Amino acid sequence: MSTATDALPVVFEDVRRAAERLAGVAHRTPVLTSRTLDAATGATVFCKAEHLQRIGAFKFRGAYNALAALDPHERARGVVAFSSGNHAQAVALAARLLAVPATIVMPLDAPPVKVAATRDYGAEVVTYDRYTEDRRAIGEAIATERGATVVPPYDHPDVIAGQGTAALELLEDVPDLDALVVPIGGGGLLAGSAVSMRAVRPEATVLGVEPAGRRAARDAMQRGEVVQVPVGRTLLDGQQTPEVGVRNLALLRAHVDRVEGVDDDEALAAMRLLATRMKQVVEPSGASALGALLAGRFPDLRGARVGVLLSGGNVTPEVLARALA
Repeated sequence: MSTATDALPVVFEDVRRAAERLAGVAHRTPVLTSRTLDAATGATVFCKAEHLQRIGAFKFRGAYNALAALDPHERARGVVAFSSGNHAQAVALAARLLAVPATIVMPLDAPPVKVAATRDYGAEVVTYDRYTEDRRAIGEAIATERGATVVPPYDHPDVIAGQGTAALELLEDVPDLDALVVPIGGGGLLAGSAVSMRAVRPEATVLGVEPAGRRAARDAMQRGEVVQVPVGRTLLDGQQTPEVGVRNLALLRAHVDRVEGVDDDEALAAMRLLATRMKQVVEPSGASALGALLAGRFPDLRGARVGVLLSGGNVTPEVLARALA
């Protein structure tokens, strides 16, 4: 972890401002505990239930904060987003609440439940092949043609600040955490959470979890620059981004202690425990941080008070059945 904080793209005041915008709009999600979970991990675990957030994921926080920060002229021209699912739904719902036209670029193999929900919120959906096409280029071309504002899924100050409100709430409910474990795809949730943790609980350890076969976050933190990696096939579809954001990486290097990998089976095991013992339905990416903790990826956390962000619950019936089986 670097200690350099000069000119960071997001500071704690940005998270506080986001919390004010989200007050009364976003759900204040509960913090869940389980003696079974504590016994399985050797820690005292506090799960922030963002799978119970609006649209079923933390992404609503960042999307709403970003759209709420737009001026009236920008809102009238609309927004464009690109996402495998949860950011898509988040922007679509935030746009509906704020009366902003929205176009969402989604991969052809995005979970059908997420595509359907995005359309149900009133957004236009444009599809692409995630393995051969560049979603960012497609989204930016549409935005240029329509004069719309691009709202990226993670590399945006207002998105990062909005995501940081989840950890801020967790710290308000459990102020004496020793560590926080957070999933990372593009890095918005981990970056925003780290900003909150360093401001409120600077002595705590901040840890990230990415798919084991995708080293975008680990390699970028080690090298100090954004690293493009192949998009591997994994059940952790919310973490399939080929890189972390530039702004996100600056915050990760300033505030995050380390990132570890988690494989599909470990995430499925966490989903199974959450469903059978805690009666919570969480998607693979949403359970990845807990999966890493259960799998012993963080042996130094035994005996600690650990916060874990359950980031989303938009799982297909087939994947849920696989986890339960």
